[in-house]
Amino acid sequence: MPKEIFSREYEFLARDLLLSFEEIARLAAISVGAGVEKVRITGGEPLLRTDLEDLIGMLGEIDGLREVTLTTNGVLLERKAVDLARAGLRRVTVSLDSLDDDVFMKMNDVGYPVQRVLNGIEAAVAAGLAPVKINMVVKRGVNDDSVVGMAEHFRSSGHVVRFIEYMDVGNTNGWRLDDVVPAVEILGRIGEKYPLEPIEANYPGEVARRWRYVDGAGEIGVITSVTQPFCATCTRARISADGRLYTCLFAAWGRDMRALLRSGATDEDIGAVLADVWAKRDDNYSERRSSATSELEKVEMSYIGG
Repeated sequence: MPKEIFSREYEFLARDLLLSFEEIARLAAISVGAGVEKVRITGGEPLLRTDLEDLIGMLGEIDGLREVTLTTNGVLLERKAVDLARAGLRRVTVSLDSLDDDVFMKMNDVGYPVQRVLNGIEAAVAAGLAPVKINMVVKRGVNDDSVVGMAEHFRSSGHVVRFIEYMDVGNTNGWRLDDVVPAVEILGRIGEKYPLEPIEANYPGEVARRWRYVDGAGEIGVITSVTQPFCATCTRARISADGRLYTCLFAAWGRDMRALLRSGATDEDIGAVLADVWAKRDDNYSERRSSATSELEKVEMSYIGG
């Protein structure tokens, strides 16, 4: 979140404007009834939410929910991994854009070292949250020279690094097409040193294309939202912390579910709204991305999560 906007003086939402854990769990349960199988807790940084493990436990009690996962920057993971695992979390994804402290801090505008994130990954493994997925957003001229090193570091670890093309999420990251390192280039750099071969997706709608090392040392993934969009197979919806339902990472508008939850609406009423929104979705921003769409208003990643 840009410090020039979100300074110490910034007035964040009052707590009563955020969904309570009970409201999140209720909405998740209704969604599961409509066919949802996975729930991922994202952010902002979700581990900053007080007593997050209580929410994990509540979600884990929902009949039919196959998996509860979490995406984090890893800073607090060393301290919280055990409690999260005990609450029922089964898997974790950690954002890590470089193994070099200077590059890492430049990209994330934070004051903590890479080792703190690596310690968090080790803690997750010790707590049973393995294998860990590591997300690396690749930006040309900033961290693209770290791609092979990142792959090398996690080879044979059992973890999966997913290299993500730099996307124009929101309106504050100064995105330019020239800054994008295409997945084919990323695969070429890694494959030149460690030969790769493609493998099948784990499930329909999986966003990362999977590749494994020919020598059997594990696998990596690439997320190609810019050069090879996958809008047509997208199966994800997002609920913001204040209860808005978004059907696209690049959306400008979200349906207000908080008002429904607090209006006395029944689960059937809310389920009908979810079904209606999903049935009418026509989001395909990544397929339409051009100079004509670059100035469209889009929700910020720090608000909607990944």
